[in-house]
Formats: sequence, structure tokens, C-alpha cells
Amino acid sequence: MPEMRFHVRWPDGRREACYSPSLVVTDYLAPGASYPVAEFVEKTRIALTIASERVRAKYGFACSAALDQLARIEAVARGQDPAGRVTVETFDT
Repeated sequence: MPEMRFHVRWPDGRREACYSPSLVVTDYLAPGASYPVAEFVEKTRIALTIASERVRAKYGFACSAALDQLARIEAVARGQDPAGRVTVETFDT
């Protein structure tokens, strides 16, 4: 299963490399696009949940790294201006 990182810039200017065990993130986010914080969280929640379930289907257990990444995204988002936007800078596969 190909894993990837998607690099984002939060509204406060912080940059972060986020992990996914699957390329499914490319179905929900686009490099160069920016999303309102709540929309970014929802899109990553869907994508990382699907990615974790793909791991479960293949190996018999959920991907804790994907779920940890989702928890990290949700935690950082709570500290951001809700009117701000998250920019997806690049994908690394």
C-alpha cells in the first residue's frame, strides 16, 4: 500500500507534514488549494478514515498512524482562527 505525506500551511503560518498510509488523500485535497479550517478537517477526516480502513482490510487492523495524524490535525485546528484557511502545499509519495 503506497504511503504519502501531504504538506500543509495552517492559518497561523505553521507548516506541517502530514502522513497517510494511502494515496486516497489525493481524492480529497489538491496541491496549491486552500480550504477553510473546518472543511480541511472534514476532508482529512474522511480521507484518513478511508486510508485506515484500507489498512484494516489488507492487514486485519486499523492504521494507528493515520488515526494519530487525524487526532493531530483536529487538535491543531482547534487552535486556529476558524475563518482562516489551510493551504495544501505539496504531496510526497
